[in-house]
Amino acid sequence: MNPGDINFLSGIQAEGLQIFFVLLLSFLIGIQREAQKNNPDHFSFGGVRTFPIIGLIGYGISLLAGADLVLVFYGFTIIAAFLLLAYWHKISASGFAGVTSEMSGLATYLIGVLVNHDLLWVATTITVTSLILLELKEFLEGLANKIEAADIFSFTKFLLLSAVILPILPNLPYTQFQINPFKTWLVVIAVSGISYISYVLQRLKKGGGGILLAAALGGIYSSTVTTIALATQSKNEACERIFSGGILIASGMMYVRLVVLLAIFNEPLMLRLALPFLSLALVSLSCGFFWARSENNYPSQISKDTKIKNPLEISTALLFALIFIFMLIVTYYSSQYLGSAGIYVLSAIMGITDVDPFLMSLTQTSPSGYSPLIAVNAILIATASNNFVKGIYAYAFSSKKTGQQSLLFLTVLAILGLMPLFFI
Repeated sequence: MNPGDINFLSGIQAEGLQIFFVLLLSFLIGIQREAQKNNPDHFSFGGVRTFPIIGLIGYGISLLAGADLVLVFYGFTIIAAFLLLAYWHKISASGFAGVTSEMSGLATYLIGVLVNHDLLWVATTITVTSLILLELKEFLEGLANKIEAADIFSFTKFLLLSAVILPILPNLPYTQFQINPFKTWLVVIAVSGISYISYVLQRLKKGGGGILLAAALGGIYSSTVTTIALATQSKNEACERIFSGGILIASGMMYVRLVVLLAIFNEPLMLRLALPFLSLALVSLSCGFFWARSENNYPSQISKDTKIKNPLEISTALLFALIFIFMLIVTYYSSQYLGSAGIYVLSAIMGITDVDPFLMSLTQTSPSGYSPLIAVNAILIATASNNFVKGIYAYAFSSKKTGQQSLLFLTVLAILGLMPLFFI
């Protein structure tokens, strides 16, 4: 056998594998579409034979065209014309205006073209993604009905600020306070993004899932806001343990949230605090869950939804940025003129409100006045202070027994949160 014959056989083997992959990928789409033809309500284009043929047409045209994509475009146009006729027939026969099968046919044509150009990964990804979208029809349509237009617009504005504005911000420190515009806005995006995940999940459940789920999701959003909300609602329910347990769970989720944020922005601080924070989270979540489940008249769900503000609203994000910059400046002056004692006092004071801006300021600044150990201690003091203050909020806003239980639990959690000060 001469070298020419070997090259000829290897070429046949390569093209044979390509044809096999085209048939395999397009056959998968064809099987999925074949199941839709059993629906007697409307005409459905194509099935287990049609889609593999479309894939082979795309492959064959691409093979003949070589590097010239004009012929591929003509083939695409012809296939689109046939699909348009099928769509017109479907509308005329049944009035059903769905265009999913026709679009799947165009995608199948492109799969054949991509395989011929050795873009097997892209072709496989398109196939798998198409199958997922086709199979999740009911779920995706239900999801779209649950998401309001205002939320979509808000998320679009967030994408504008994060994907368009963030890359053009200067990544350099300015002024004596070492304010970095890029890192400042990156902090805003990370904090708001984590809160938004919780916000979306709460909106999707719309009161379902029970109080404990609401407490856990709310703790990711803001444990302080969730504590006040659960405390207020406890006045209308004759079940003290479920609400005090939920408040404890929300504080436990705060530690998980902070570990994630520290991992993003300051890995050395995260490594020092991961073990104590995750241990505190585990204790809070387990104790809160078992305490809540011990309630005799355990309710199925909250009587009303907690009204929370979308964290991706532009005004909310800008306010967080301003507070973050303010905390950078305050932290700088505290370390310069008051030393570590000033940082610790500031940490205790910041526990009255949301601790995120202060904690994030500690991850972004390294003044010569304090060491990383002081930053670790300040974070521990701030979180402990925040837990104690939340206990006071719960005592003030909730029913008597719920308030007493919550104040006790969160005070103990605050004390446990200070224990690592003696070991780190």
